[in-house]
Amino acid sequence: QAKTGTGKTASFGVPMLEKLDPESGNVEGFVIAPTRELAQQITDDINSYGKYLKTRAVSIYGGVSYNPQIDALRKGVTIVVGTPGRLIDLMKKGHLNLRHVTMVALDEADRMFDMGFYEDISFLLDKLPEKRQISLWSATFDERTMNLSKRFMPEYVEVNMSRDEIGNIDITQYYMVMAHHEKQENLKEVLEYFKVDRGIIFCRTKHTVDRLATYLKRNNIPAQPIHGDYSQNRRQNVLDSFREDSFDLMIATEVAARGLDIDDVPYIINYDIPDDPHMYFHRIGRTARAGKKGTAITFVLPDQELELERILAITKTEIQKWSPPPSFLF
Repeated sequence: QAKTGTGKTASFGVPMLEKLDPESGNVEGFVIAPTRELAQQITDDINSYGKYLKTRAVSIYGGVSYNPQIDALRKGVTIVVGTPGRLIDLMKKGHLNLRHVTMVALDEADRMFDMGFYEDISFLLDKLPEKRQISLWSATFDERTMNLSKRFMPEYVEVNMSRDEIGNIDITQYYMVMAHHEKQENLKEVLEYFKVDRGIIFCRTKHTVDRLATYLKRNNIPAQPIHGDYSQNRRQNVLDSFREDSFDLMIATEVAARGLDIDDVPYIINYDIPDDPHMYFHRIGRTARAGKKGTAITFVLPDQELELERILAITKTEIQKWSPPPSFLF
């Protein structure tokens, strides 16, 4: 367990590059991730770390054609990074052989269990040789995740780099209490007051993401939505454009909160406070990465103060109450 943005991918990716044999022609490293975007990012990171080595990683996920993935596996890769559904598909079709895997990483393991992937992960891990190393990685682990993991990790060593505090002292955190009908107008005021020129706005539902994107565009605020109903190509295009600074604001559901490394996002706005307090830390972890500073602002409805209390209960970082000053002051 370690805070977001502290290099977990390198912590399992570099040992794979060091220990695995690219000359064997076998898949020896295996990484399972909850989303397509995260799988692609991990693959890109590992290939970047191993730029001058022969070891290569390939990403395997749904929503795109099978053929390029099958071709890559046929040519021989050392590390496979993928989402559970497509991995099982290719294994059942005889294109993916896990019999030689020696190192396994489950990235954002708690999120995968939350998403109902436990049976799929168990199926995949049952296909591995008996002698293998399995590791779980996340910014947050709960008791349920550890209990579920004991089936395939009966003996494990826990390395916890963030036991004292879940959060990041480099993030200035605020919350605002408001009525539901005030949210859109308050968002405009926040964007104007803080002069937000780059940020991610998180919503609970796809419907809210779409509605808010329409509202911001109508007010000439450059914003693009991203959620699970969009095709893989559209989601990737939005992420790439945001990374290239082609627009100011990305409006997202949880799909973009987990593990994605997007440089220099100074502002996170939780338009909807998350149900799960741990998800709060994954969301705000998109800012203040690699030693930079960031600001997080969370909108709270009067009947959601319990959710806020649950977040406050598991962090020592102050979350200040904030109200916009009268408009004539800014």
